[in-house]
Amino acid sequence: MADALFSLEGRVALVTGGSRGIGRMIAKGFIDRGARVYITSRKAEACAATADALGPACIPLPQDLSTLAGIDRLLEDLRAAEPCLDILVNNAGAVWGASFEQFPESGWDKVLDLNLKSPFFLVKKLLPMLQAASSSERPAKVINIASIDGMTLPPNETYSYQAAKSALIFVTRSLAARLARDQIIVNAIAPGPFVSEMNRVARDNCEALAQQVPLGRIGCDDDMAAAAIYLASRAGDFVVGATLPVDGGVALATTRTF
Repeated sequence: MADALFSLEGRVALVTGGSRGIGRMIAKGFIDRGARVYITSRKAEACAATADALGPACIPLPQDLSTLAGIDRLLEDLRAAEPCLDILVNNAGAVWGASFEQFPESGWDKVLDLNLKSPFFLVKKLLPMLQAASSSERPAKVINIASIDGMTLPPNETYSYQAAKSALIFVTRSLAARLARDQIIVNAIAPGPFVSEMNRVARDNCEALAQQVPLGRIGCDDDMAAAAIYLASRAGDFVVGATLPVDGGVALATTRTF
């Protein structure tokens, strides 16, 4: 029974930002459960290297998703390869840190474009492929990767990142309400501390950071893969518009130091 609940056998997934970090964790988890996974990232070499490492069920489609033109090119490539799409994971993102007095317009626009605008328009433009895959017995899935920084206030000055992730959580609810009629289920994951290039605090101060997490450790690859598999599989078919914190309890803290 458990295998059937969490199986992704025969499903086709697209994971943006899938060449490293959280995107790679999710891509590998999906492949391990039987899915064919397309990954995209801005750097073609990194995308190809990850696909080689994850095996033949992982297909690279490198593209810059920070512009609508880049999204359109990705859609062209994906449509040429697949008639429909079962799972979309909007993970590609960026962060920008600067003091309030020095925060630049470029740091606002870059992060909002990639972290908020791109997920919305990817869902919009991929809607026909998601509809083609969806049914009442096996709905299509959209998983937006938000952040606990969109749920609780972090001490660091990453204003555009916090704004984008908070807005993405609400957009997740809006899209979930709109797309449920098409048997397309939209949810979000809000990661806490995981080692990645983006989360350099976790990468460079792993042991010290773990002491500030209620569970006493930072997240591992299986933690993220398991959450995404749950939402993508039959197990998550009645969960709609939710944001799942995967953070070891960090979002429960009344104050944060990271």
